[in-house]
Amino acid sequence: MAKGLSHYLRKAWRKPDIKLLRERMIEWRKSNAIVKVDKPLRLDRAHSLGYKAKKGFVIARIRIQRGGRKRKKPNKGRKLKRQTNKKTVKMSYKWVAEQRVQRKFINLEVLNSYNIGKDGKYYFFEVILIDPNRPEIKNNKKTKFITKPANKNRALRGLTSAGKKSRGLRSKSPMNKNRPSVRAGKRRGK
Repeated sequence: MAKGLSHYLRKAWRKPDIKLLRERMIEWRKSNAIVKVDKPLRLDRAHSLGYKAKKGFVIARIRIQRGGRKRKKPNKGRKLKRQTNKKTVKMSYKWVAEQRVQRKFINLEVLNSYNIGKDGKYYFFEVILIDPNRPEIKNNKKTKFITKPANKNRALRGLTSAGKKSRGLRSKSPMNKNRPSVRAGKRRGK
């Protein structure tokens, strides 16, 4: 059975060339936090998430700082809750990356994202964006869903894949109390 290009690209990304990736990350660290890129680095992953090499599709690379988020120390009071300085945030780094890119490119909509590397200080992601105003996007059966008003600012409202995962909406079991939302589940008394 003949195997295509994407099969070999996927195989290569399982064990990437560390030396080459390190050189790239040194360059990425020097550049801005959010950079518009000509074409995706992981072509196989981009295609599997809906990227097409045509007008209306944009790729952005983003750098996000790693490490735990810390809470500020209180001035007064001895509440134990305040003494802990580790902050558990429910948003994944990928979702945070998508939101930052969405705020930067306000005329585009986030379709999906994938990671391209990490070092001791940063995570690096590539985010796939779509321009909903282009006729190529509006007339295509697979991409015209993004032009609807319900999909405006998807990343900011947690409607992307990373956002839904962080919100706990991957499972559709009746025992899932996160549906339709955490607050709605609490109101219903579940």
